[in-house]
Amino acid sequence: MKEFFRTHRDLLGLIGVLCAAFLIMWGCNPTRFVTLNNLRSMAFQLPEIGILTLGMMVAMLHGGINLSIVGLANLTGITIALVLHAILPQGARGEAGSWLMLVAAAAGFFVSLLVGFLQGVLIGYAGVSAILATLGTMTLVNGVCVLITHGSTLSSFPDSILFLGNGSLGPVPVPLLLFLFCAAVLSIILRRTTFGFGLYMLGTNQEATKFAGINNRVILLRVYLLSSVLASIAGLVMMGRFNSVKADYGQSYLLITVLAAVLGGTSASGGYGKVLGAVLAVVMLQIIASGLNLLGVDPFFAIATWGAILLVVMALNHFLRARA
Repeated sequence: MKEFFRTHRDLLGLIGVLCAAFLIMWGCNPTRFVTLNNLRSMAFQLPEIGILTLGMMVAMLHGGINLSIVGLANLTGITIALVLHAILPQGARGEAGSWLMLVAAAAGFFVSLLVGFLQGVLIGYAGVSAILATLGTMTLVNGVCVLITHGSTLSSFPDSILFLGNGSLGPVPVPLLLFLFCAAVLSIILRRTTFGFGLYMLGTNQEATKFAGINNRVILLRVYLLSSVLASIAGLVMMGRFNSVKADYGQSYLLITVLAAVLGGTSASGGYGKVLGAVLAVVMLQIIASGLNLLGVDPFFAIATWGAILLVVMALNHFLRARA
């Protein structure tokens, strides 16, 4: 039992903080927080941030970061929207055939993968730092999104897309199922594959991977391809939930994904992080966000709160590592 608590103390501590946050928000909103409508609302809101957090976590595991994930999500949605609008007349957009949807989705994912490939080449093969490479691609992606949409909103999508963002299978929201599926698959990839082993080793000791025969360049290329895929999935969920796409959607999500990854135990310097920790952190942040919203807290104050929490968590992690 002692070994179990020692091995899982980070996750157990996170579960304790999550429970405390839930009880505090429940106490502050006793009549409105624990209601079916609010719980369902949280279940529909957290998946898009959760999937983006998984994409951010993958990049952070090698000691890098992906500043372009929100832009890639928007780019995916915009590409899909443009393809659908080009093929279908406005009155028929709710009845798109499955093959048309596959073509549009393939186009969206392909464009996102191109950006992920570019990032992987810049970071893995050209030696550009992750923060500069992804900052540059973020600016490029955001600029392209504004250029091709002229800054306007695109809307009116097929029912199949709306189902991904607003549908339910029984009592369970479809976006939540997508998030849990992505988390499960990513956990298997990181824990059961040579890629996952190499990624953790790369984050821990880059020089050691060379002696172990691991190709760092290929690992980094796969990291940013995987991160771009997760961003695209999040883009589909956002597209379905909002029934619209725009270049500047989710601007506050970038900070929250970094916060959730770090809060979930992912080391900013790489080499350590668990998918379950990231999932629990996303749930906890959604609880806090919903509670603050019910209390009528200014959204801009909430964003400042996320920044403050991130600084505190990173300082605390640094202090604990120094003591260890």
